[in-house]
Amino acid sequence: EKRMESRITRFNRRVNYLIAQTDEVYHIIALHLGLSDSEMMVLYVLTDTGGECPLPCLLQQTGLSKQTVNSALRKLEADGSICLRMADRKSKIVCLTESGKIYAARTAGRLLAAENEIYGAWPKEELEAYLRLTEKYLKELREKAKQLGKDAL
Repeated sequence: EKRMESRITRFNRRVNYLIAQTDEVYHIIALHLGLSDSEMMVLYVLTDTGGECPLPCLLQQTGLSKQTVNSALRKLEADGSICLRMADRKSKIVCLTESGKIYAARTAGRLLAAENEIYGAWPKEELEAYLRLTEKYLKELREKAKQLGKDAL
């Protein structure tokens, strides 16, 4: 039993290391492109969604806090890269301006193209396995998170 736990612990450390290293590479890319991590994520999502995205969707897709996204939006709006448009009385849509489209293409668009090139070189079976296992892990982790929350009460 101890041997199994040791193997799983080593595996978990390796996964955590790879996640941390991947995050570090994204951080370095953002710095090289003159952006904060949150500005990069906002421009990335806007580029990926065709230049506009409802604010709740942007929050969900970036995975960032509302405060962090709002801070990035204020900076990008002040730079003239984005504008906010009311979808209805309560919700906003974040849009790239014309200059923002050029800026996003030179920054987040390059990252998106690099990722597409990497994934494009992978066989279909590997892409499907990667997604299936990542989704499985996320689903199980969400369940454990619920349990941890209940246990804390």
